[in-house]
Amino acid sequence: MPEDLAITLSPECLDEGAREERASFGLLTIRAGGQNLTEGFDSWLNGYRLGPLVSGYHAAEWFAWNWWRLRWEPQSSSPNWWRAHKMVSIGEGYIWPNLTIFSDGLRTALISHPSSRPDAKPFRYVGANPCILPSSKFEAAIDAFIPQVLGRLRDSGIPETNLDRVWRDVLAERSDPDAALRRRFEALLGADPDDSDVGTIEQLVRDADDLGKNSISELAADHRPGGAVTGADTIRQIAHSAGFDTSRDIPRLAPGTIPSVRADVPAWLLGARVAQALREQLDLGSSPISNTALAELAGVSAGALAGDVRGSDLSFVLDEGKSGCRMVLRSKWRTGRRFELARLLGDRLMNPAHEKLFPATRSHTFRQKAQRSFAAEFLAPFEEINARLDGDYSEENRQDVAESFEVSELTIHTLLVNHHRLARDDLDEALEVSVA
Repeated sequence: MPEDLAITLSPECLDEGAREERASFGLLTIRAGGQNLTEGFDSWLNGYRLGPLVSGYHAAEWFAWNWWRLRWEPQSSSPNWWRAHKMVSIGEGYIWPNLTIFSDGLRTALISHPSSRPDAKPFRYVGANPCILPSSKFEAAIDAFIPQVLGRLRDSGIPETNLDRVWRDVLAERSDPDAALRRRFEALLGADPDDSDVGTIEQLVRDADDLGKNSISELAADHRPGGAVTGADTIRQIAHSAGFDTSRDIPRLAPGTIPSVRADVPAWLLGARVAQALREQLDLGSSPISNTALAELAGVSAGALAGDVRGSDLSFVLDEGKSGCRMVLRSKWRTGRRFELARLLGDRLMNPAHEKLFPATRSHTFRQKAQRSFAAEFLAPFEEINARLDGDYSEENRQDVAESFEVSELTIHTLLVNHHRLARDDLDEALEVSVA
């Protein structure tokens, strides 16, 4: 298991500024994974410090206000996403750590970058390796840091502050399952507390009671700014008009075969292990899987893989019990539909059957990444792919291998990245680093 996250504030003297700022001024250090994420070069000292001199009050206020988004919101392309996830957004005249924090729901990433300018003054951050830890450890670190700052305020005779009020609200919401669910939905939508449409949140709550809390959370995470959240009624309409009848009788792995979902196992590794177990159980070897065989395994007709069929902007399986089970695929490309079909097969294997909806979305939650990894490994086993590439990882060679397995070149590229044959070039992929 990775080392616990520790956020500490060592007292220093500040002669000016607001009372809260002076009382909580100090050396801020954030340590995890055996390294300091806040270390930098202090030009005033002409030497390295473990962290910057800042106001702990402003840091604690930022952590408290953004707690729900830091805890639940995955990486997003929303233009305002950075304000809730990058510490440089705190402002207030300090040089904050160049640290980005985000979660996939189960694991939290802390990405420490060096300062953008090599001659930055008066404090130049040196950066550190990405740190990935269970989100529960992130919660524990914040739960320890904010009371530390509040204690400093009380010691200085400072009574009730905005930080007290915000943090008290967060703790109360976390202890109330209904309030926590609403805040979680807000965060997944990319909204600050009380900054989302009330009707949308109430719809998500109702749909969670209907189709399942975890599945509806996936739909919320897939929400695009300015667009409507797909509701249960719409899901059913799409399933009826654009779906294919699907059997509930899909292959099930033997008891104890599916690895448990754990925060110390990255999503890509979980998905790959389940795919390998299924191939072994079905004695499929490492050969490509035909459309007919794939459709049969997923319990749907081969017609679902026809490239000229496009049903909606969402892929999912809806299991309504006696009313039937329907599957909808989004992509208009044959390789895309094969991949989506495999994702849904994996999702039904890895997630509890008591929820009715199994969605495959574009988001970066743990569940979606596990699906993608399952599909990649099941359709194109890495060991076979790597053997065929034989050390030549060029795009042209990857494309040739992709065509033989009827997957996209991106699928091959992702497999090579996950297995460290190619470098990662995306921030969110830091959450896929194996720490098992």
